[in-house]
Amino acid sequence: MAGGGGVPAESRVGQVVLPGDVLLPPAHAEQDPERLPLGISAAPRGRLLCGPGLRRCAGGLLVTKCGLLRHRQAGGGAAAGGAYWVDSQQKRVGDLIYGQFLVANKDMEPEMVCIDSSGRASGMGVIGQDGFLFKVSLGLIRKLLAPKCEIIQELSQLYPFELVLGMNGRIWVKAKTVQQTLIIVNILEACEYMTAEQRKQALAKLPGN
Repeated sequence: MAGGGGVPAESRVGQVVLPGDVLLPPAHAEQDPERLPLGISAAPRGRLLCGPGLRRCAGGLLVTKCGLLRHRQAGGGAAAGGAYWVDSQQKRVGDLIYGQFLVANKDMEPEMVCIDSSGRASGMGVIGQDGFLFKVSLGLIRKLLAPKCEIIQELSQLYPFELVLGMNGRIWVKAKTVQQTLIIVNILEACEYMTAEQRKQALAKLPGN
């Protein structure tokens, strides 16, 4: 494990490994300073490839995903070569999630939660299927999150809508109709380039004003 200096990788093949574990590669494997992509057929004899779920580190191979450690030997029977990777059951689901990261480290699997420190959802969780997701600059996100944001106040007088702002630059919005949703999306995207006066003039031209 990471605290004990690592264990030989070959002894953990077929066993469950956890993020943070350090595995020691075979002593005779060619040590490459850069992480190499998994590609067994193209592996030179004796070269050790670092596959998904693993990252090279000073101590050996750092596990970044939970799963079963797998190994495949290189062609020609070179015992020290081939590839190691983590066979993980993790999948990408199609849901849109609003939550917060507890762990965000390049050497560890990210950990996200959908509850606050008091154990309440507080609006976090799976966001509905409807609505529109788009990306803006972080500068605009910070402006929209400001207390008593004029942009949000002006839009709320235009149509009733739901809005979720993420510090990753994503915005999810849903109004009563698709047309109203798209209007709000276009206004929010244009807010990065319009002055307050230009924004008010654009809103005044919309139907119902």
